[in-house]
Amino acid sequence: QVQLVESGGGLVQPGGSLRLSCAASVFTLYDSAIGWFRQAPGKEREGVSCVSSSDGIIYYADSVKGRFTISRDHAKNTVYLQMNSLKPEDTAVYYCAVDLEGWGTLRLDEYDYWGQGTQVTVSS
Repeated sequence: QVQLVESGGGLVQPGGSLRLSCAASVFTLYDSAIGWFRQAPGKEREGVSCVSSSDGIIYYADSVKGRFTISRDHAKNTVYLQMNSLKPEDTAVYYCAVDLEGWGTLRLDEYDYWGQGTQVTVSS
């Protein structure tokens, strides 16, 4: 059973930064693509960023390009999402997910396992 645990969310002022972590247990993330998604109140879940199994392909949603960075620490079996220059519209529950095929995509239906999410609130 793959278990993903997100952490690092919280309340931050506009312009601030947060780093989200996605840790896996009983499963190695090395051979899988990992995606970060978010869902704001009243809105559909959307793709934010993903990294392929080889780390060779990385995608970002247009809304976060230049502000967010996805990365892996293979030794810690953890994937990170560094979020800088945060805006109120970034407020959402953020989820990480695993795509066992490893290609890397922002399509939600390609992902096999999901974490429970971590709340990010950007407000003054």
